[in-house]
Amino acid sequence: MIKQTAGRDSLGGFADEFAKLNDDILFGEVWSREDKLSLKTRSIVTITSLISKGIVDSSLKYHLETATKGGGQILICVDGEGWYQEEGKEAVSLLPGMVITIPANVKHWHGAKKDCWFSHLAIEVPGENTNNEWCESVNDEEYDKLC
Repeated sequence: MIKQTAGRDSLGGFADEFAKLNDDILFGEVWSREDKLSLKTRSIVTITSLISKGIVDSSLKYHLETATKGGGQILICVDGEGWYQEEGKEAVSLLPGMVITIPANVKHWHGAKKDCWFSHLAIEVPGENTNNEWCESVNDEEYDKLC
C-alpha cells in the first residue's frame, strides 16, 4: 500500500514545522514527540486559517470562535479516536471521517480519547469580526469521566 502525504508545496514555509507538531508521517519523514506529549495532548493537528495564521495547539482547552456574523469552526476527524464537547452538553465520540460543524460563539473543546491518539483538522470559518478565545483547560476529573 502506498501512503500518500500532505503536499509540501501547499504548506509552504511551515511544512517542516507542521510535520514536527503532528505525530504523523508527512513528506516521507516520521516525527516523534512521544517524550513531550501526554495522552491528553496528542490531539495536535489543528489548522486555523491555514494560510494566514498557521498552526495552533489547543492542548484540551475550552475555546470558542467568536464572530458578529458567520464564523465558527469545522472539525474534520482524520484518524484515531477523540471527543468533541460543547459546554454543558454530553461529549460526542469522534471517529475518522466524521465532520463536526460548530457555530460561532459556542464554547467547546476537542481532543484525543484517553489512551488513544487523534488527528483532526480544525478549520476556522470566515466571518465578520472573528476571533479565537481560549478559555480554561478541561479538568482531569471531567476528562476521566469520558472513558
